Amino acid sequence: MKRIVFIVNPASGVFSKENVGGIIRSRLDRSLYFPEIIQTEGPGHATEICKTQIDRGTDVIVAIGGDGSVNEAARGIVGTDVTLGIIPAGSGNGLAHHLKIPTIKKYAIDVINRAKSVKIDTGMINDNLFVSIAGVGFDGLIAKRFEESKLRGFLSYLKLVAEEYPKYNPKKYRLEFEDEVIKTKALFITFANSDQFGFNTSIAPAAKIDDGLLDIIIATKPQIIELPYLASLLYWRKIESSKHILTRKTRELKIRTRKNRWVNLDGEAVKLGKELHIRILPKSLNIIVP
Repeated sequence: MKRIVFIVNPASGVFSKENVGGIIRSRLDRSLYFPEIIQTEGPGHATEICKTQIDRGTDVIVAIGGDGSVNEAARGIVGTDVTLGIIPAGSGNGLAHHLKIPTIKKYAIDVINRAKSVKIDTGMINDNLFVSIAGVGFDGLIAKRFEESKLRGFLSYLKLVAEEYPKYNPKKYRLEFEDEVIKTKALFITFANSDQFGFNTSIAPAAKIDDGLLDIIIATKPQIIELPYLASLLYWRKIESSKHILTRKTRELKIRTRKNRWVNLDGEAVKLGKELHIRILPKSLNIIVP
């Protein structure tokens, strides 16, 4: 029997976590798993829980929350033999959508019961891990504003974008690839391991989570009148056809900018320095998938 620990982030997303214990107890295959449920008490706690549980011989750790919760758990698990599970309960749930993990909790537990796991890549920016999506520029600013806001959900996210977009000035960046240097003034630069920001918005339709490469999306700022069309491209997985988008695939990248910038790490905002070293960690995380 495998030892499984469910880590609940009560602050993530828009969904109540109050009934999750009952769903786990009624739905989990008890012939396969011996469960424990632990609630986080603040930022970084999930990572510490994971490290402690690994020392105790836990086999599977399940993050109940959004991409930020998954990121915290992955930081404690990456590079080990422990397997990560996901019960989506955040706002965007980008990684869960990419992996096609159901957002209905009982069906997500059914995926865990089937216990199919694969090895996926993760990414690093300097010393900071990301699993799904990271980026610098406008999305880093929005991640910061969203973090500061008391409201959650897609409409809250959209409201922040509408407020900040007209006054945001694109920044200058120097991107140093293995065989190419690009100097640009960008709205944002996304480092994509999975295909989407969340909310089923596909910023990197060609991204594969186990190919040993990151998809780099460089976006220039379109006029406001163009935004509805670009939004439709995101939802139809055609954003790469826009004249405002330049894409590259790479194992490693260095970015230089004039000031310290807010960076989006799986939906969480972190302020990093003027030089960013982005790289892939191939097949570094075991994760349960449908």
